[in-house]
Amino acid sequence: MTDYDVLRVFCAPNGGYGNELGVVRDGSVLPGRGERQELAAKLGFGETVFVDDPERGVIDIYTPTLRLPFAGHPCVGAAWLLDIPELVTPAGVVGTRLDGEFTWIEARAEWAPPHTLRQYATAAEVDALDVPPPGERSEMGVPPDEVRGRIYAWAWEDEAAGRVRARAFPGRIDERGVSRSGGAGACTGGITEDEATGAAALLLTERLGRALNITQGNGSQILTAPQPHGWVEIGGRVLLER
Repeated sequence: MTDYDVLRVFCAPNGGYGNELGVVRDGSVLPGRGERQELAAKLGFGETVFVDDPERGVIDIYTPTLRLPFAGHPCVGAAWLLDIPELVTPAGVVGTRLDGEFTWIEARAEWAPPHTLRQYATAAEVDALDVPPPGERSEMGVPPDEVRGRIYAWAWEDEAAGRVRARAFPGRIDERGVSRSGGAGACTGGITEDEATGAAALLLTERLGRALNITQGNGSQILTAPQPHGWVEIGGRVLLER
């Protein structure tokens, strides 16, 4: 069996929650895309990262069914693990930095996959949402012809302080893996909810043009901050599970 690490990214202040991530530190053991896709499917994490050059930060990201040019929590996790100033992804070069308990990356909104950013009036409304079956997004008040990819449901908890409550629902059943933690990312009857979504946080920050402190899923924390020239920083806590 190929050696890999398991991280949790965007953890809460108490170290709980976060999104699991598999990281194969030596990508050379599985150089082919087909081999990597097969392992990512077998591991079942939302994303698995293959490190092709740890010194330069060259990484390759896979869901159980897709290769991704960029994804938020895999880049934050890889940045923490490799502790280098940048990552090289197919989408572009991702700046990284460590700041106390937080690991930050800098990326661009156009690198993120499409999301429908659906605002609700209160955090309680977001909490009360049922996970909608794929193809039935109108239950969330989103007309079918307005749905683009995944849905990111959000509301202000404290607008003045930039505090946001959010939940994320994939556009297709096969976009994400089955969470091993049994939390909001777990698959129940083929319907999934993503515990922590860096790409959606990136898009929301770009739209609102301000720094955000996002609580997503069961309690994951994502910090963001817009930067000059279209860049956005995304930060969170990372823990090594094994």
